[in-house]
Amino acid sequence: MMRPDSVFGLEGQIALVTGGATGIGRMAAEGLMAAGAKVFIVSRREEACTSAADALNLLGYSGEAIGFGGDVSSEEGIDALVRLLGDRTDRLNILMNNAGTSWGTPLGSFPYHAWDRVMRVNVTGLFHLTQSLLPLLETSASDDDPGRVINVGSVMGETAHGDRAYSYAASKAAVHHLTRILAKELAEKRITVNALAPGPFISNMTAFATADEEVRKRVGAQVPLGRVGRPQDIAAALQYLCGPGGSYVTGAILPISGGINVETGPDLFQEAYE
Repeated sequence: MMRPDSVFGLEGQIALVTGGATGIGRMAAEGLMAAGAKVFIVSRREEACTSAADALNLLGYSGEAIGFGGDVSSEEGIDALVRLLGDRTDRLNILMNNAGTSWGTPLGSFPYHAWDRVMRVNVTGLFHLTQSLLPLLETSASDDDPGRVINVGSVMGETAHGDRAYSYAASKAAVHHLTRILAKELAEKRITVNALAPGPFISNMTAFATADEEVRKRVGAQVPLGRVGRPQDIAAALQYLCGPGGSYVTGAILPISGGINVETGPDLFQEAYE
């Protein structure tokens, strides 16, 4: 059957979304809940996670949200997060590695410690959490319903847009490459690994460019499709990649960037046509 629930439905699925209290993580958590999943929302700020879960549970979706604290910036933090999750569930269908950080400073004054901090969260944390949760992901994975890992990359990881966030852009390129490597290695375990490559969305990380409506419009005007991202753009991507209809897709980097991903600069021969 090709009904929406048989293609995108997630009834009975259990998901973990890191950095799920705000921004893209919260959009994803809501999208998973709307399709019926039970979603664990974690970030360093436990109160923000529990508040977000309470707010999402009031929306009337068939799924459920549960918030608790978890830190992916250190080995100890990841090990503690895995233990806390293990106390709450004996299986995991969906892992969304969304937690991330950034740092923006002009070239020539970019601090050494900032590079390490960004890589530690965006790349090392993502990798170590994924491998630590493989036993839970494997528990319920099958040919018909693989386990799903969704990594959050960025359009800045595939185009030459540094915008002073050099370590962030490099870290997201690493996320994309890791996604392909893990997709290849985990296919035999019936686990798919895909990534989102978002453009500008409203979040704490992009508040400098998206919090103010007028600034947001100007930023959106630079996007080929003329706007910044919306929550349903993220929700639809998660429902597709995690639902039954996405079970044959692995190693994909899904651009959710309004066309920024295919910008190649000026039309070289435009002057010749005028």
